[in-house]
Amino acid sequence: MSKVGQPESATQKRIVALFCDELDYCYLGNWADRTANSNIDEDLLTASLTKRGYTPAQISVAIYKLRTEAYNHNRSLYGNNQAVYNLLRYGVPVKIEAGKATETVHLINWQEPEKNDFAFAEEVTLKGNLERRPDVVLYLNGIAIGVLELKNSRISIGDGIRQLLSNQQKEFNEWFFTTVQIVFAGNDSEGLQYGTIGTPEKYFLKWKEDEADDGRFKFDKYLLKMCNKARLIELMHDFVVFDGGEKKLPRVHQYFGIKEAQAYVREKKGGIIWHTQGSGKSIVMVLLAKWILENNPNARVAIITDRDELDKQIERVFTETGEPIKRTNSGRDLMTQLGQAKPRLLCSLVHKFGRRDVNDFDAFVKDLEARPSATVGEVFVFVDECHRTQSGKLHRLMKAMMPNAVLIGFTGTPLLARDSATSLEVFGGYIHTYKFSEGVEDKVVLDLIYEARDIDQWLGSEKKIDAWFESKTKGLNDWQKDELKKKWGTMQNVLSSRARMDRVVADIIFDFSVKPRLSSARGNAILVASSIYEACKYFALLRKTVFKGKCAVVTSYNPSAKDVTLEETGANTETDKQFIYNTYTELLKTVEAKPGMNKTETYEEDAKALFVKEPANMKLLVVVDKLLTGFDAPPCTYLYIDKSMQDHGLFQAICRTNRLDGEDKDFGYIVDYKDLFKKVENAIAVYTSELDHSAGGVAPEVLLQDRLKKGKERLDTSIEALALLCEPVEPPKGELEHIHYFCGNTEIASDLAEREPQRAALYKATVALARAYANIADELELAGYSAADIDRIKDQLKHYLNAREIIRKASGETLDLKPYEADMRHLIDTYIEAEGPRTISPFENMSLLELIVKSGIANAITSRLGGLKGKKEAVAETIENNVRSKIIKEHLNDPAFYEKMSALLAEIIAARKAKAIEYEAYLKRIAELAAKVQAGQAEDTPKALNTPGRRALYNNLKQNEALALKIDEVVKERSPDGWRGVQARENVIKQALYVGGWPSQSREPSPSHGRRR
Repeated sequence: MSKVGQPESATQKRIVALFCDELDYCYLGNWADRTANSNIDEDLLTASLTKRGYTPAQISVAIYKLRTEAYNHNRSLYGNNQAVYNLLRYGVPVKIEAGKATETVHLINWQEPEKNDFAFAEEVTLKGNLERRPDVVLYLNGIAIGVLELKNSRISIGDGIRQLLSNQQKEFNEWFFTTVQIVFAGNDSEGLQYGTIGTPEKYFLKWKEDEADDGRFKFDKYLLKMCNKARLIELMHDFVVFDGGEKKLPRVHQYFGIKEAQAYVREKKGGIIWHTQGSGKSIVMVLLAKWILENNPNARVAIITDRDELDKQIERVFTETGEPIKRTNSGRDLMTQLGQAKPRLLCSLVHKFGRRDVNDFDAFVKDLEARPSATVGEVFVFVDECHRTQSGKLHRLMKAMMPNAVLIGFTGTPLLARDSATSLEVFGGYIHTYKFSEGVEDKVVLDLIYEARDIDQWLGSEKKIDAWFESKTKGLNDWQKDELKKKWGTMQNVLSSRARMDRVVADIIFDFSVKPRLSSARGNAILVASSIYEACKYFALLRKTVFKGKCAVVTSYNPSAKDVTLEETGANTETDKQFIYNTYTELLKTVEAKPGMNKTETYEEDAKALFVKEPANMKLLVVVDKLLTGFDAPPCTYLYIDKSMQDHGLFQAICRTNRLDGEDKDFGYIVDYKDLFKKVENAIAVYTSELDHSAGGVAPEVLLQDRLKKGKERLDTSIEALALLCEPVEPPKGELEHIHYFCGNTEIASDLAEREPQRAALYKATVALARAYANIADELELAGYSAADIDRIKDQLKHYLNAREIIRKASGETLDLKPYEADMRHLIDTYIEAEGPRTISPFENMSLLELIVKSGIANAITSRLGGLKGKKEAVAETIENNVRSKIIKEHLNDPAFYEKMSALLAEIIAARKAKAIEYEAYLKRIAELAAKVQAGQAEDTPKALNTPGRRALYNNLKQNEALALKIDEVVKERSPDGWRGVQARENVIKQALYVGGWPSQSREPSPSHGRRR
């Protein structure tokens, strides 16, 4: 008899043997004909509790209470299951007689897994409205805690999952699942998937562990892993979450991330957990915090975030999972709470550690360090998005307040070169990583599709531009006119023209009409603007379209009268700040503030809630920075980027679209109006590769000293350069002497012109000093400066900044730009015109992982970033050289070079166009490279071999084109659905090839040859 295509009974027989012989479960028998099968087997449970020393009276009351909670007809399955879980987890309170103390009957021995009774039965017939018979039921001390549905290797695992889900319906056997903690579906061809009660089919999970072990069916391998007695007890005790109406079990990366973190916590060591965006970081925080608090009676956990919406999200997640958390309103409040025994779990915003009224920060920190706050217990601090929140000042404050705290950082992105040093100094190395590519592969998050769109621009009338500019700048000297050109003659202002923004709005409206996910109103989108002004401008344009009432603007702005106090120029025009203020004032006119919120917060909370829950009623959010981190909205499918972004910010932004949300959402879509593909390339490459191996790398102390040493060198060099520059100033080196040296006689134009180089050098050197100081301002003492040195440096910085401002004003090289703002905005909006967007990325539906990771481009980029030598680096350099820009920079440093305003704007538009052409060519080269790498296609490959499958056959059949095409035809005609990797289905194709699929003119392969194929 053939061993291929075994019946389901053969698989079940093998699984029964596995539970008996390898997992050491007790076999209860085949219960197909057994009457009164139940999820609480009283005989088995009574025997188990008796064996552990409980009295008959205690056992009777415990079983009665368990049944009462399990079979409460006034609650949902979720409610009953949660009530039962609480009894399993914490024990049943039992009081036998009045006046006697309440005792706890523990239904499960969590501390000693081997002392529990693990058993299983097969074919367990369940009586209900409609009869069902699960293949295998797992019993723990007589309580049904697991259900397993098996299928033969030719039937989809999805059938088993759907069977599990239908069994949980009221019309079938919902009552039985009130005690069930984990459900499995599996077969020999696809392996094992798991979930819990109510888990939708698309969220059933696969376990991954010891992937190199390929000695048996994956079904058997992972049943052994997950149903191991100690592992199953651990999963039930430490990894079950009831989260706002959903019961959840851990994804495999969450499980191993927490296990690694537990080891660190036991040793009182800090570290960083890097789990990619959307992979469930908040749940990891919840489970780890619960474990710490339960296993260390002296522990306190404080969760620190850097954004209000993240702080609220953390509070909500913990509250919904049943963990009470105290949300503090300041750093002082947090320290007051930590100074008491309770609460044990707290959260706070990181900026609430700051003190706005502190003039001498170093002295303030020293005072804190000398008198650290008294904290009760062992404090563990979780820092969310740790790469952002741990800037020098805030970290020093936290460490001064809580010197003995263990810091654990959480991030959705790895630490890049510029912030890794600081973060590693604070936290230490990585505890656990789970990268973007792993999340996509495991179907935890969606892959992304990228599309670049270009909007061509041109000048309407050069003569009118110049006439307008000259008319509005009468009375200004050449330098002041150049200042105005420098301010308004930039790429950013050109790209913010009204004509261009109109085209972007029309483009988005078009997408909402034709893209299935958007036109069905099942999905929605976010538009990222470059500034608050542009966000408000986009919002004003959108409100005049079909988006009226179905879009919102969410920024960091909150209108206040002081914002426009100094904005009125008396010209009956509107400055940018006035436009922003007026937009928000009009927007909030009808908003009623909710308790504890201002009008803006109320408006934004309502908009976000609609965006997440009712995508048809909130189709588009216009944002700048807010909501690009810590905002999970499964309906969000498109991200329109009209802002220059990179690294963390870019990666986190594009991941707003990658949350799972129904069968009609296959990808997250990124539409880029700002030519960001090279930055996307870099971000994807970095965030799918582990560049940092800090666990075995340089010690944090060494990193700290190296960074501070370089910072000190830069600061000392900057001070020395300015001292040399100002040395020729005549004694007593007062204001007048500085004016004389850098300006001469300010009433004589030739004096000013002659000394312009000295002034330019002064301005540049002062900026360099300010930057060098800012880089290590919070760590001057650690860098090696004495208290006297620090005072001297602060005085010198103040002196040179004052000198620069005096020289600028004396030379007339300053201009109040405010009165000209509205006029220049009118010029930009009126005389720069734009075409409709066109797609310039020839990637079709190739995902970012296919395009960047699988093509090898990511390896090339990361090898260059990692400083490696060899072939990969050569590839990276080749790619970089191909796309190196050959045009002038976006932001021109010397607008005075252009005599007329129109010439400057024309040059910027020409530069943008030249860059767009070069960029389009670059995208084409990347698409060709990715296609070739994926297909393995040589230049001389016949045109008929136009699919990867045909080319693979051609290359593996000694370039026999006819044979390759014939095999391709037979496979497509005869292949059953889902045949890949399924031996039984692959055999169907092989049989078709043997019995007539070979062309007569080709060399017929022998049967053995065919089998190898």
